[in-house]
Amino acid sequence: MNEAMHTRPTSSLTVDRTLWLTEDDANALVQGTHRDPFSLLGLHTDDKGPFLRVFMPGAVGVDVLDRDDDTLRSCLTNMQLPGLFAARLSHSAPYRLRIRWPQGEQITEDPYSFGLLLGEMDLYLLGEGNHRNLGHCLGAQPMTVEGVQGVRFAVWAPNARRVSVVGNFNSWDGRRHVMRLRHPAGVWELFVPRLGPGESYKYEILEPQGTLGLRADPVALATEAPPRTASVVTDTTPFVWHDDEWLARRGKAHTASRPISIYEVHAASWRKHGGDNGELYSWRDMATHLIPYVLDMGFTHVELLPIMEHPFGGSWGYQPLSQFAPSARFGTPADFAYFVDECHRAGLGVILDWVPAHFPTDPHGLARFDGTALYEYEHPFEGFHQDWNTYIYNLGRREVHGFMLASALHWLKHFHIDALRVDAVASMLYRNYSRKEGEWIPNRHGGQENLETIDFLRHLNEVIAEEVPGTVVIAEESTAWPGVTQPTEKGGLGFAYKWNMGWMHDTLEYISKDPVYRAYSHHEMTFPMVYAFSEHYVLPISHDEVVHGKGSLIGKMPGDEWQQFANLRAYLSIMWSQPGKKLLFMGCEFGQWREWNHDRELDWSLLAEPRHAGIQRLLGDLNRCYKELPALHECDSEPQGFTWVVGNDDTNSVFAWLRLSASGEPLLVVANMTPIPRHGYRLGVPLAGDWEERLNSDAECYGGSNMGNLGRITAKDAPLHGQSASLELTLPPLAVLLLRPAGAL
Repeated sequence: MNEAMHTRPTSSLTVDRTLWLTEDDANALVQGTHRDPFSLLGLHTDDKGPFLRVFMPGAVGVDVLDRDDDTLRSCLTNMQLPGLFAARLSHSAPYRLRIRWPQGEQITEDPYSFGLLLGEMDLYLLGEGNHRNLGHCLGAQPMTVEGVQGVRFAVWAPNARRVSVVGNFNSWDGRRHVMRLRHPAGVWELFVPRLGPGESYKYEILEPQGTLGLRADPVALATEAPPRTASVVTDTTPFVWHDDEWLARRGKAHTASRPISIYEVHAASWRKHGGDNGELYSWRDMATHLIPYVLDMGFTHVELLPIMEHPFGGSWGYQPLSQFAPSARFGTPADFAYFVDECHRAGLGVILDWVPAHFPTDPHGLARFDGTALYEYEHPFEGFHQDWNTYIYNLGRREVHGFMLASALHWLKHFHIDALRVDAVASMLYRNYSRKEGEWIPNRHGGQENLETIDFLRHLNEVIAEEVPGTVVIAEESTAWPGVTQPTEKGGLGFAYKWNMGWMHDTLEYISKDPVYRAYSHHEMTFPMVYAFSEHYVLPISHDEVVHGKGSLIGKMPGDEWQQFANLRAYLSIMWSQPGKKLLFMGCEFGQWREWNHDRELDWSLLAEPRHAGIQRLLGDLNRCYKELPALHECDSEPQGFTWVVGNDDTNSVFAWLRLSASGEPLLVVANMTPIPRHGYRLGVPLAGDWEERLNSDAECYGGSNMGNLGRITAKDAPLHGQSASLELTLPPLAVLLLRPAGAL
């Protein structure tokens, strides 16, 4: 049926002044300051019947079409200001708009023809700061409303005078898609028809002071690749996972009695296409190359430095702005899900660094988001990190508390992440962290503890344990805060593990000394055992130890080149044979000389040199020993799993200890931390008979001198060091031996 067969569409040759706006409303529309455009625009009815107003700045004309067959129903008349069109309609049936722009026509539905979209329960939970699924409530959600496909936008900005969604679809004109404010939650919403995945957008916010701010979406699920800063509408169709078997058993893999060996990775600098100046690996590239490498090295988990979108690559991800979006540097959210899925299918766990401690000041981000201190504390003594020039989340505000909690759950649930490592916990716990006297505000009791953060961390760990069982949360906490890994019901913070920063500091201090002086620092290797079982620990040699002028791990080792490699082999062997889970930053596993640079890939060419290849081989064998020998992991957090045999031989810089499995099976570890071989060194052991050398860090295949005990030695029934038997060993120079009773499983 063509248009000519219809009744002539209504039109007005004269302006119907009853449809005019008040001068204040008209000016507010033109200036983009009107808080409630739904009260003016769209389809309305008065005592004369239905009428329609639209505001399309820059449009030449607007027609009303029937939604069913696009036949013409009315030609709208330009009203008292450019871009404002209106007309009375004969009926109020669903309609479309045909907008004539100077560059061409556009047919679309009227965004002001749709009703309320966010449900009352969503608004209630948002207001309470207790919405657990913000990534599918706020932000940009592709959906179909009244048979029309489009995107529902929603953002929390309670103090804004006006919020608009802008993008290429409206020429970034904030007057075209002004959103509706939903009271009392302070959430603005709008359904924009005929948009879909791939569309870039931001929010234009009229702040209380009258200034305009252009902000990225705090709950964006995808973003443009830096240096561009817009948010991106993404397909929210659930990813098809293939990791059911992994998820069913991962809870057992994360218990204190299981081996956890973590390879810490900065995704942008592990490898690149074509070397240092090449393109970054995508998540699919990483699935192809990183996963087999990590598995071959024997690690159980890969830990990624923060991959949440961040504007400055030099922050390594520790200044994120998009707490719900994987960085577009490496592909789409679906690509990241694919990487995690492939890790799980290969039996590899995935840990993400997650940053609730601070956020950057970039003007397109969270800083004074609606013109007020919305996400951060107002006072700089509470809300500004002097060390990092960043803002601090006000976790005492229920909406911010809920925002960060929902972010954590998003990664664990939506992307099947196995663990979160919470960055900079110490800076969160203390109100006077890194502040001078008089530059911090005490808590309500006059103390230094940040009570709101403590409540948040406990709640975080409780909710995760309840809603995502089998996952764990790890704290980077550098002080002696009590009970970090104790359950919340016992007064602890409820983390599963804590990085043992004291162990890291003391052992690196020791190993960096010339062996001539190690006798005077013997305690630096023994003292960590005093508190080794006070928490559930991860022993970390992380990225922080190989940047900012600290040099590489092998560069910390004293002596000539042979001794440097021997010291590194010994240090890694000690780390892998002491109580605690293990974490090693990429490049340390093959002794990279150069300090880590986030702009360059690792120096993989070094593996052509035997000593570097030897370090890599040793690390792989240490991981295999760690997983295969129960004594090295079953009692990691229990005092009965560790016993000193010799801890006071500072003269010879020799250490010896027993690791014991849950069933009491022993493993003897002996470390000679001087370049002088020790022959006939007697040690007590719990069992007489043959003991086999399970690992010798001085083996030729690792680049060592190949000194040892020919793989086996017999312990005699001669008590020593509180043990019922003893043996005589040859201790290689700067080396560690692992021995166990012959025939042990």
